Amino acid sequence: MNIEKIITDLNQIKLSFNEPLSQFTYTKTGGPADCLLFPKSTEEVKEIIDYCNREKMDWLCLGNASNLIVRDGGISGFVIMLSELNQVTTKKNTITADAGAKLIDVTKEALRMNLTGLEFACGIPGSIGGAAYMNAGAYGGELVDVFESAEIILEDGRIVTYSKEEMDFSYRHSVLQNMKGIVLNVTFSLEKGVHETIQDKMNELTHLRESKQPLEYPSCGSVFKRPEGHFTGKLIQDANLQGLVWGGAQISTKHAGFIVNINHATATDYVELIQHIQSVILEKFNVTLETEVRVIGREK
Repeated sequence: MNIEKIITDLNQIKLSFNEPLSQFTYTKTGGPADCLLFPKSTEEVKEIIDYCNREKMDWLCLGNASNLIVRDGGISGFVIMLSELNQVTTKKNTITADAGAKLIDVTKEALRMNLTGLEFACGIPGSIGGAAYMNAGAYGGELVDVFESAEIILEDGRIVTYSKEEMDFSYRHSVLQNMKGIVLNVTFSLEKGVHETIQDKMNELTHLRESKQPLEYPSCGSVFKRPEGHFTGKLIQDANLQGLVWGGAQISTKHAGFIVNINHATATDYVELIQHIQSVILEKFNVTLETEVRVIGREK
């Protein structure tokens, strides 16, 4: 990687080299990024993608790295973080949010504007781009329920708009998982509501989340998808795995569907514990647990 050339060619864009991704992931684990970039606009994202295509550089977009495990060897090439692409605008009954905006902040904007439909997401810690990528959901609601459209930059640098139908949403899935592209922004279609009613629902869901989830420790959120006909947490409890410590990682004693970083865990601790859980659940109950969390990067 020619660092001087990158700095010269992309001199308007905030970037750094060999930056530990553990500073940014919600698990507080992960090796370094060869080159980490923080674009502040759609134009800067396009400039990065066009540059990578010209120079034949690998790139990967992390959003804000919430439901994600980066292996201890880090990530080669360009790593794009969208945390500074975070504007949120409201027009009548729609909210358009940049991909790096936090989903929680968008629910607060909906509350401020007396718009209902996003209450389910008031405690989901991910970014708008990540939420669209995986059709984020909680407490009976999913992103698809309020999704209108998304602006996406494709691998070849073209910027397109996808409708709800084109996003091909299903449980924790969207078409984005089958292609290489970056969500730039998402537009939500909401309905007028009563401020106090929206606030009460958000308060109720926040209380549920705080009482049931291990928010006091770093984690990547819910680790596994819900297997049909089962509850992941109960399977793990019934297998007597809850509380198991693996290196610095632990199956949460508060919610068995979470793995928390209790003592300087590594990404390897997380990955090995996930694999152990999958193996035990398959052997004991003949149930295959699929990960909801993404695991990416190089082995150390």
